[in-house]
Amino acid sequence: MTAETVTYSLESVLKEIKDSIKGVDQKLDTFQKDVDQKLDTFQKDVDQKLDTFQKNVDQKLDNLEKSFEQKLDNLEKRFDQKLDNLEKSSEQKLDNLEKRFDQKLETLQKNVEQKLETLQKNVTDVKIGLATLTEKVDSMDNRLIKVEGTQSNQIWTLITLLSGSLIAVGFRAFFMGNNP
Repeated sequence: MTAETVTYSLESVLKEIKDSIKGVDQKLDTFQKDVDQKLDTFQKDVDQKLDTFQKNVDQKLDNLEKSFEQKLDNLEKRFDQKLDNLEKSSEQKLDNLEKRFDQKLETLQKNVEQKLETLQKNVTDVKIGLATLTEKVDSMDNRLIKVEGTQSNQIWTLITLLSGSLIAVGFRAFFMGNNP
């Protein structure tokens, strides 16, 4: 009986071990299923969080890009506006400078024309004066010629009279003996 008892005990121990192994297998299978399920859930959560994070990052990058483009557009508009204002201001200043230059040039031209007209009048007056002076000089020449002719005749007359007087005085003195 001892051999049977040991055999029976061994078979029952083996059966208990097999049952225990099956229980452990079931527990391990359950544990593995739980771990797999938890890992799947964790991976889904991580994937969902990564997707959400990626969407948030993409959205923030899109917003940043839009904001950057908007700021760049605003900066470009401000720069263009300032350039336009500078161009308009420069053109306006150049126009004002050109107008002032034209006005001063016109004033200078009017002054020069007025002075030329005055000079022309003065030249005309000088020509008239010169013509009058020439006429007067010609008239004086004629008078001088007449005066010279008259004076010459008067001088010859005086010479003749004086000569005649001298001859008479000399004749008287010579022939009459100085008696009156």
